[in-house]
Amino acid sequence: MSKKTVLRDKIKEQLLFQIHQGDLAIGKTINLAALSRETGISVTPIREALSQLEQVGAICAVPNRGFMVPKLSKKEVHELIATLSQLEVMALEQSNLEAMDLDELAHLQQQMTLTGEIRERLQLRFKFHDCLTQNCNNSVLVQLINDLRLRLRFYEYQLVNELVFFEKMDQQTHAIVHALLDDNLPTASLILKMHWLYVEEYLNGQL
Repeated sequence: MSKKTVLRDKIKEQLLFQIHQGDLAIGKTINLAALSRETGISVTPIREALSQLEQVGAICAVPNRGFMVPKLSKKEVHELIATLSQLEVMALEQSNLEAMDLDELAHLQQQMTLTGEIRERLQLRFKFHDCLTQNCNNSVLVQLINDLRLRLRFYEYQLVNELVFFEKMDQQTHAIVHALLDDNLPTASLILKMHWLYVEEYLNGQL
């Protein structure tokens, strides 16, 4: 992993933390000086990392203001999630999940049901999706998925603020795991699509 990638990931995680803590709201300018203090990274490489995040659409540059996490319309939510849903299904269908992968999915799904902390559950949720597609050998497809997931994380950390979000999700992820354990890929893919429809419905209700 390159130094630039490590730096971008560190800045990304700090921004996600700020959003979850309420220190950074969607539509508000990112405070570079605060990011520098919190991460111990100087402002110049932070700007470079933010420019990388801008390239994948996670944030945007605003003339004379710096960077911000842009607001989303319901149309944009639909397009983002519809695209991610289709790509994830494609990646899942191109993945060769081994017994170890299925065990990891089952473990992550169980962890999600046991914790009552929203931020931790969101982290486990994205780990679950990473695990679903980790064996896809189409590197272009995987990169597109990772970029879209990154964009979505910024909004889920801001908009998901109640545990009810996870109730139906727990049922869906449980059903996905069991379908894969039964070697029933069509059913797993169908539930995955339904899962993303639910996420879209919830996020739209928060906008």
